[in-house]
Amino acid sequence: MTISADHTAQHAAAEKPATGATVADQAAPADQPDGQASVPEDAASEAVRKFGITVEDYMLPARHQIQMVGPDGALNPHTEQGTQPGHEYSVPGDVELMAAYEQLVVGRRVNDQNSALVRQGRMAVYPSSHGQEACQVAAALCLSDGDWMFPTYRDSVAVMARGVDPVQTMTLFRGDWHGGYDPAKHKVGIQCTPLTTQLLHGVGVAHAAKLRGEDTVVLAMCGDGATSEGDFHEALNFAAVFHLPVVFFVQNNQYAISVPLAQQSVAPSLAHKAVGYGMAGERVDGNDIVALLAVLGRAVKLAREGSGPLLVEAHTYRMQAHTNADDATRYRQDSEVAQWVAKDPLSRMKTYLTDRGLLDDDRAAMIAEKAEAVATQLREGLGEEVPVEPLDLFKYVFSTPTPQLKEQSAMLADELSREEAAK
Repeated sequence: MTISADHTAQHAAAEKPATGATVADQAAPADQPDGQASVPEDAASEAVRKFGITVEDYMLPARHQIQMVGPDGALNPHTEQGTQPGHEYSVPGDVELMAAYEQLVVGRRVNDQNSALVRQGRMAVYPSSHGQEACQVAAALCLSDGDWMFPTYRDSVAVMARGVDPVQTMTLFRGDWHGGYDPAKHKVGIQCTPLTTQLLHGVGVAHAAKLRGEDTVVLAMCGDGATSEGDFHEALNFAAVFHLPVVFFVQNNQYAISVPLAQQSVAPSLAHKAVGYGMAGERVDGNDIVALLAVLGRAVKLAREGSGPLLVEAHTYRMQAHTNADDATRYRQDSEVAQWVAKDPLSRMKTYLTDRGLLDDDRAAMIAEKAEAVATQLREGLGEEVPVEPLDLFKYVFSTPTPQLKEQSAMLADELSREEAAK
């Protein structure tokens, strides 16, 4: 069983549960057969000493989602932040918050620019994360340089916030034969359009890092629709059994393309799925970047300290269509979308920072200028014509081409040769 303990939190012991069971009572035996995960006694004892709660109370998410800054941009009173013993968080520092806001502004400008580039025919497709930028930014900023991120197809803003060149990030969506950037260099997996496969890739990297004794945490991102896939089960189960340093980050934006969450799961929350695998789960307001930084930051810290995998669910909303090829009006009402406009993460954070005196007009103008520079880079980079080699369509599928690929490649080569001779 995987037990997570926040070694920085301080809280008086809560009332003992009716069963009398504690984390220590339920800790796994010290001696385990080779290959099986076990929980160190000191970790269990630390959890009991710090929190005085049962393993179930710790592993289950807080009864209310964690929210620090409300939609009005005001800091919630501590009693209204959704915390409880074992689920307590501190507000991140001002420097971290300002860096996050800058990335939020850039992310929103990137989403708007990319949507325009699709309409202009410069990109084949773009899955916008408009309205989800807080999740994207927090995911990137909570990691250290040596950590890995495994994004979904909707996580372009997170990839850029991780330091990948904007044009390289968007190369995949232009329709090129390659993913655009070197995953090993940036420690960012290539954005995946196959659903949920990136979770398995992330778990594999975490397992390898653990075997090598590396201080690496993996953040594996997915949407609510991915939790219905078999790969989701396999990834979480493997990570829990082998006690791997993985933070599974579910961006619950309410729809798996056109399927609403209510038709995917009737669990109290997606974070509740964690306890079935023996890991801790937490749920957080996905439009509150202050809370996201706190929750994801602690999750990464716990994973790095050896607490095993954790699952974080962010409750957010996809403001725009699934992609430019989707007609969202067929499965949701405009009135539903309008309810989420008031919860916008960008305007919420701007109000919070302005009211605190951290953001003024001059600083806001500087940030907007940086965001526009990124948009200009995207326009210019994606506006360039890329030389196309049709035979590359077959060249990079397998290291050793199959007979079918060889046949198809030869057919195309012959057709191209005849077209050239006819000129």
